[in-house]
Amino acid sequence: MSVTIDSAERVINGTYGQVWRTGRIMAEVSGFTAKVAKTKEAVNLCGELWEDTKMTKKKGTGTLEFLKVDSAMIEDEGDPETGGYGRDKIICQLADPASWGAERIALYGVNFDEVQLANWKAASVTRHSVPFTFTGYKLLDRIAER
Repeated sequence: MSVTIDSAERVINGTYGQVWRTGRIMAEVSGFTAKVAKTKEAVNLCGELWEDTKMTKKKGTGTLEFLKVDSAMIEDEGDPETGGYGRDKIICQLADPASWGAERIALYGVNFDEVQLANWKAASVTRHSVPFTFTGYKLLDRIAER
């Protein structure tokens, strides 16, 4: 955590976020979240009044929000009749020019939970939001206080 912030300009603006899906930049992305939830089991030790915990598994989940500009998300999901759904690698980056650098995170084993075939309304920009799971991540670049 930062000890000091020399300017409010250091607070990162999500407008500068980018997403690459299997090596292709997704210019249509308008929002992105990814998080890891831990499952823990209670551990009680003799002679200790405090209940402690031990992590027993992790689950990665996220949401990809994008503006509809083409059919790539439908096409990339494979053939639903044969179950030909693949797993993707996604890299997300946040690089506000006023910040102390850029943060890049790779997500592995990304599997989208659903395919939105249609979701639109007259007189509205078409936006889609697709949840996903993933099975691993790596911090590629980090933002550090200077």
